[in-house]
Amino acid sequence: MQGILSIQSHVVYGCAGNSSAVFPLQRLGHTVWPIHTVQFSNHTQYTQGWTGKVLQQGDITTLTEGLINIDAASKVKAIVSGYMGSGVQADEILATVEQVKAHNPQAVYICDPVMGDPEKGCIVNPEVTEALCQRVMKQADIIVPNQFELARFTGIEIHDIDSAIVACRRALEMGPKIVLVKHLHCASKRDFTMLLACEQGVFMVTRPLIDFVRQPVGVGDLITSLFTGHYLNNIDAVRAFELCNNAVYSVLTETANRQQWELQIIPAQEALASTATPLFSARALEVNELAEAM
Repeated sequence: MQGILSIQSHVVYGCAGNSSAVFPLQRLGHTVWPIHTVQFSNHTQYTQGWTGKVLQQGDITTLTEGLINIDAASKVKAIVSGYMGSGVQADEILATVEQVKAHNPQAVYICDPVMGDPEKGCIVNPEVTEALCQRVMKQADIIVPNQFELARFTGIEIHDIDSAIVACRRALEMGPKIVLVKHLHCASKRDFTMLLACEQGVFMVTRPLIDFVRQPVGVGDLITSLFTGHYLNNIDAVRAFELCNNAVYSVLTETANRQQWELQIIPAQEALASTATPLFSARALEVNELAEAM
């Protein structure tokens, strides 16, 4: 039995981090072994605050050693990492990736490089950002940054689709084999835009931007898990990109219809594993755009 090691945050109430990622992966047929980098009562956008704690230094290393002791590391087919509570955690996660790959060279590492979102007032520890940009992301097979995180990683200012393509190409030169930009907010104020850069080229997919009074948290974690789940089901990257986008749109539509702030993943679960013809298809960007970016 092979499984996915998911190392990210966890909330008791609501959907963020592993609370947003584990069930979608399971719904897509994957066994998931979660490690929580932090455990909070709720996500941090609540004005009332939150309670909980960060996993202590050395805990991820200890848990990894336990998996190695029972020969479970060789059964890990993928590692997904998300929110990290400290720079030390980032290095421990990278060490875990290296150890897992030593036991199973075919294992895939997917990194959602959570550095925050300045527009939402969400910024993580600067040590985490440094570790992600200097060490972790370069070792990932797949990265799933937003526009801000991609710009930080590549050092390229992103202000339109063309500059985003340049940044994606730069990122591919830095180590990752696939770059999924989970939100390119400079592309449109009316649509939600994502980019995918892989060996087949650069692709863009859009969907209507749903108007929420309060934007749901955990959407990026959901995007990462759905793309990972479909991709590991031997679906090519572009098709997985489309299926991921459509499933996320279904979850957000359900969330809006129920007038909820927390993602309504369970009520929308039928859409998670759907492989029906996507409502929104990806399109390859123009050849001249690709040529300018190379």
